[in-house]
Amino acid sequence: MIETIGRVALACAAGAACSALGTLAAAAPAERIIRGGPIVTVHAAQPTADAVAIAGGRIVAVGSEAEVMRHKGPATEVTDLAGKTLVPGFIDGHSHFCALVDVQTQALCASPPAGPCTTVADVIAQLKKIQTRRNLGPGKFVMGFGYDPDLLAEKRAPTKQELDAAFPDNPVILVHVSGHGAMLNSKALAAYSITAATPTPPGGVIGREPGSNEPNGLVFETAFMPIFEKTPGPGPDEQLALIASGQDLYLREGITTAQEGATTKPQYDLLRQAADRGLLKLDVVSLPIIFDVDKIFAGRPPRNEADYTNRLRIGGVKMLMDGSPQGKTAFFTTPYLTGGPSGQQDWRGEPSFPQSTLNEMVKKVYDGGATLFVHCNGDAAIDALLEAHRYASGDDPTKPRGTVGVHSQFIRHDQLEKYKAWGITPSFFTLHCFYFGDTHVANRGAAQADLISPLKSARALGLRPANHTDFNVSPLDQIFTIHTAVNRLSRSGRVMGAEECVTPLEALEAITIDGARMYGEEATKGSIDVGKLADFAILSGNPLTVVPASIETIRVVETIKEGKTVWKRPAGEPGLHGDR
Repeated sequence: MIETIGRVALACAAGAACSALGTLAAAAPAERIIRGGPIVTVHAAQPTADAVAIAGGRIVAVGSEAEVMRHKGPATEVTDLAGKTLVPGFIDGHSHFCALVDVQTQALCASPPAGPCTTVADVIAQLKKIQTRRNLGPGKFVMGFGYDPDLLAEKRAPTKQELDAAFPDNPVILVHVSGHGAMLNSKALAAYSITAATPTPPGGVIGREPGSNEPNGLVFETAFMPIFEKTPGPGPDEQLALIASGQDLYLREGITTAQEGATTKPQYDLLRQAADRGLLKLDVVSLPIIFDVDKIFAGRPPRNEADYTNRLRIGGVKMLMDGSPQGKTAFFTTPYLTGGPSGQQDWRGEPSFPQSTLNEMVKKVYDGGATLFVHCNGDAAIDALLEAHRYASGDDPTKPRGTVGVHSQFIRHDQLEKYKAWGITPSFFTLHCFYFGDTHVANRGAAQADLISPLKSARALGLRPANHTDFNVSPLDQIFTIHTAVNRLSRSGRVMGAEECVTPLEALEAITIDGARMYGEEATKGSIDVGKLADFAILSGNPLTVVPASIETIRVVETIKEGKTVWKRPAGEPGLHGDR
């Protein structure tokens, strides 16, 4: 049975946007109708349909083709799917939208399939290429990202000495695949005044040469934050152009709502300028990083913005509890099996800040009324989040606040139960199963590694987790995100906890309706339902009906934002991405 605007009008009385829907109810005929292939609505009451009609950027009818075609007028554009599959536009559960600037101006030093580097020499060659391409003369910073020492033949990063020899006249910053640290050469260390006399800050790592305090170039976590905040880059005009052009990286993956997941004040200013100039083709949710909330909110309490302004809104505040498991800086209750990132023994990682500081950070966000998004990977970091939540919540930790545990990868079952009781939503990262699963087995042991990003266990408790790519930690690839949630295969082909595999529909929900719930936008996004925004992705195949092992071969062929095509795969473009 078709859903009509008249039925949606009943929902207006219960709090939906009546004025918008009322306008839609009066508008006829449809501006666009999509038909001719499977339509996966992600809407439990009507899971499939034959056609969908759009007017004013919203869905005005979903159902059988005969019924939907009644909305056709002489000027209605009819799109024939030709057997391809229509799904809701993908909701980005966590990424770093402003990394669009970095990936276009820095060297890609990741290992296959995300990048070309298999040796230390390959990494240095990539840095040389970006130096030449961007004409980085003496004194200019040479930047690279994505190196993973566990995947290089030498099982290590380029040394400070190797970077010095290759770039005698340039400071070099080579960012680790986790994004939580980097290798610096001597000129870069000098530029940031890191010397033998520099103390290692709490929650940070400064690697030292054997037998001395001389820095060896490795910096992580709180030692890396000042470098990250002051990383040199292109000028404002080029950054704006790179954001405008680079957003196609999101659109080509079917993403219609993106996240800037740790927004600094300069990044917010860049996004605001891009929005005000009408350059954004998709919605962007900005999460100001806790260190810059006073600057971004101009001294006012941190609050969410209820509406998008030119496709940008502040959707909460981001803070860190720990580091990354692949960088061995995530905070655990038990030691790493392989020691710390600079050879520490009996190493469990460290919290980003003392518990008392974390408590006050969370309280500041809760008192202001903003949604809190908390980076936490290790189980000790998740304990710290729960303690800070309890402290900041006063007498009622169960009060709905919309708090999100970003990553929550090594969460224990008792912690999942507390998430459920206290209304904390996990945004998982199942791509880790493939990209870092074998590394986690080595570092943490098979039993703990197999429970990484436990989507199925969380859903069994009644939680509705989102899922994400954490771009540019891993490539933007929503289809592969579905694939890893369903199959959970590591690089070596090991199944990372078969008991946590979910169905294709559940995996699709995690990056559509459950992502929308996480942002509090489920009334307007996340499913193909009358009255919602006409945000869609057209796929080459149906992830719900193909053999699960072949989900990764599906490709986005078109992305539609509010009824209008904003990206379409060029004719003749290869069917497989170069990133996997």
